[in-house]
Amino acid sequence: MKKSYSILIVSLVAFVFASCNQNKAKDRDNTVAENWVQLFNGKDLDGWTVKIKGYDLGENFGNTFRVEDGMMRVNYDAYETFDERYGHIFYKDEFSNYKIRVEYRIHGEQCPQAPGWAYRNSGIMIHGQTPESMYVDQDFPTSIEVQLLGSDSTVERTNMNLCTPGTNVEMNGELKLEHCINSNSELFFGDDWVTAEVEVHGNDVIHHIVNGDTVLTYNKPQLDERDSTFPLLVKLNGGDIMLNKGTISLQSEGHPIDFRKVEILVLD
Repeated sequence: MKKSYSILIVSLVAFVFASCNQNKAKDRDNTVAENWVQLFNGKDLDGWTVKIKGYDLGENFGNTFRVEDGMMRVNYDAYETFDERYGHIFYKDEFSNYKIRVEYRIHGEQCPQAPGWAYRNSGIMIHGQTPESMYVDQDFPTSIEVQLLGSDSTVERTNMNLCTPGTNVEMNGELKLEHCINSNSELFFGDDWVTAEVEVHGNDVIHHIVNGDTVLTYNKPQLDERDSTFPLLVKLNGGDIMLNKGTISLQSEGHPIDFRKVEILVLD
């Protein structure tokens, strides 16, 4: 009887141990199987639409946004001066709960007469308005901007700061009205490739992550009634100022930047 009881205990322990190992293996498989979708196919700009200030939707002045060597490139070799031609390239779909991840590098010389603040500066725009709803002479889409920033001997700035064109956010229960908020990232020098990720949960919480480190968190993205786009966009948003979805776009602010990967993981 005692022998049978011991065998039963040993069998039960072995079963539990095997089940735990199976669950761990399943978790690993789920991680590997995350369904990241490539928004940029490495061949052309299929699925993307350009909007540059002062030009009609779809007019890619100076071939600013182009594909070369498998990269989406933002380049100004056709510009004599920048002339405030801020540009954005929009993906065709809107998203609410997701992770977006890009691999990018800022390089080269800034376009002549581009603003000083735009030096080694670009961005990922999330929860944005549609390009069709933008005014022809609008600088930036109303959105949440995740800044992509580089440092050198001329300027030192943290990376993946937050800017809010036409929007506001909350942090620690407080409505933040300032236009830009710094992250706590390290400084990024040189032209190395950087991995930037944004984790977006609708109108709840948004995280900025660079090279695996979370450097900024905030919540409740919303339209700013002080902005000229507010009357139109609050109407298009069903009368609600809170933003729980929107477009994704990449910036052209006057400094060359390459993107070799742009991918998204849609969350439940």
